[in-house]
Amino acid sequence: MRNLKVMTAYRGTNYHGFQRQENALTVQEVLESNLSKVLNEPVTVTGCSRTDTGVHANMFCFNVKTSSKINCLGFCRGVNGELPEDISILSCEDASPDFHARYDCKGKEYIYKMHCSESKNPFAADLMLHYRRKFDIEAARKAAGYLVGTHDFSSFCADCTNVSTTVRTIYSLKIENSGDSVIMLVKGNGFLYNMIRIIAGTLIDVSEKRIAPDDIPAILAAKDRLRAGRTAMAHGLYLNRVFYSEEELMRDI
Repeated sequence: MRNLKVMTAYRGTNYHGFQRQENALTVQEVLESNLSKVLNEPVTVTGCSRTDTGVHANMFCFNVKTSSKINCLGFCRGVNGELPEDISILSCEDASPDFHARYDCKGKEYIYKMHCSESKNPFAADLMLHYRRKFDIEAARKAAGYLVGTHDFSSFCADCTNVSTTVRTIYSLKIENSGDSVIMLVKGNGFLYNMIRIIAGTLIDVSEKRIAPDDIPAILAAKDRLRAGRTAMAHGLYLNRVFYSEEELMRDI
């Protein structure tokens, strides 16, 4: 059996996240259905992460085991020919038999996109959070600085019952803006359930002066979800990059 390492991108608007569910359409279900056609055998894909309903991915890795001898270029062309327009195969390569898209992942980078204007952007209705106020970049950057490093992120987790530890490391948290667009980039070794959306929502609350930047250390120390800010809407969130080497992960930090 070959073990293929595949990079894909998808627009999450029409899907209930990545992971297969019994009563809802997911990215995994669509991928498996169309891969099976091209590979001429039923297959199961292993994803690098779960994503929530409406969340997008610029780069998402999965691996799939197959007895097919199709070459990687043929795989990409064949599967892209079957997939709907909102899912795309970016690359494919043969990996070692024990490669696992989730367990071998060294870290991830997420981005959160906001359109900050009284007027909505008709070209980004499901791709950016429409935020009708001016965003206080400097206050948010000050607050973000407290989140960088290794911390217990219990206050930024919607459900911590299924994890062995709530300690995570954020290597960088950058906030950029251009015109009406604000983009938060968060790179870390792993993330808890809804962690990025809660971070984004908390920084929005900082912008609105509901939370002071200097309150962040106390919020972390409290280990209490009720102390952090709102959970930002899912459609502004993207899994941007996944890293499978420490060198690549730590680059530009």
